[in-house]
Amino acid sequence: MSEAVDRANAAMTPLARLMGMTVVSIEPDKVVVEMQVREDLCTLPTGLHGGAFMALADNTGAIATVANLPQGANGTTTIESKTNFLGGAAVGSVLTATATPLHRGRRTQVWQTRIEAGGRLLAVTTQTQLVL
Repeated sequence: MSEAVDRANAAMTPLARLMGMTVVSIEPDKVVVEMQVREDLCTLPTGLHGGAFMALADNTGAIATVANLPQGANGTTTIESKTNFLGGAAVGSVLTATATPLHRGRRTQVWQTRIEAGGRLLAVTTQTQLVL
C-alpha cells in the first residue's frame, strides 16, 4: 500500500471505521474504498440499508476531496449529495466504491462515486464538497 493509503486508513472517520471501510487506492483522479456488507448494516431481509450505501459514497468522495485540497485549505464538508440506487447488496458482498472528479475548484469539488459488487453497478452518488 502507498503512504497516502496508509494515512487515509489511519485517519478514517469513526463511522467509516465502524462500518468497516478500507481505502484501497488514492490517486488525484480516482479513489477506491471497499466495504463488506454485514448483517448489522442491513434492512430486512438482509439487504444493505440505503443510508449505508450513502455513507460509503460520502466517505469515499470526502477522501477524494482531501487528496485534492488546494494549498491553504483546512478540510472539507459535504454540502449536497444525491444517490441513485440501482440494485441491492446482500450480506457478505464486498462493495467497491470508486470516486472520480466532475469538478475540482478552489471552493468546491464535485465527485461521482460508483458502488459496485461483483462487477454489477448498485448505486451512483454525485456529491458536492465545500473546501474549508
